[in-house]
Amino acid sequence: MPRYATVTAHLAQDELADRYRHAHDPVARSHWHIVWLVAQGHRVPEVATLVGYTGNWVRTILRRYNTAGPAGIGDRRQDNPGAKPLLSPELREDLREVLAAPPPDGGLWTSAKVAAWMADRLGRPVGEPRGWEAMRSLGYTPQRPRPRAVRADPVVQAAFKKGGSKRRSMR
Repeated sequence: MPRYATVTAHLAQDELADRYRHAHDPVARSHWHIVWLVAQGHRVPEVATLVGYTGNWVRTILRRYNTAGPAGIGDRRQDNPGAKPLLSPELREDLREVLAAPPPDGGLWTSAKVAAWMADRLGRPVGEPRGWEAMRSLGYTPQRPRPRAVRADPVVQAAFKKGGSKRRSMR
């Protein structure tokens, strides 16, 4: 194992510098900068400080370049499909049908009730935020009654609604 990070000679140093200077994508530009600096003989901690990445990330970029060449440089986030959906298409349709009717305990569908329904179908705990996301993805909004002030004074409320100088004179 080499003592210092090395760069496989896929491209000449002039070509590395040219790719760094002419890169339009900011992520690819910083990756080309890393490879070019290491190819010039700079050490990984120094390069990490210059480009603002950690030493481990600099080594990862170098490893990608050394194994795949120029194709290993660039942003790979767009190729990440992310996690698979929590609800399968069949369960989504079942949920759509269930939300069209009132919940079994009466009242309104809330995020917690939807999460409980999902947990029952999936066989594992589901948090309330996932219930909210499922409702929103189907075009529903969690319904909750508006809070009411229980100890409000009706006379003061009426004066406030009318506005104007009466509100000031109530003080």
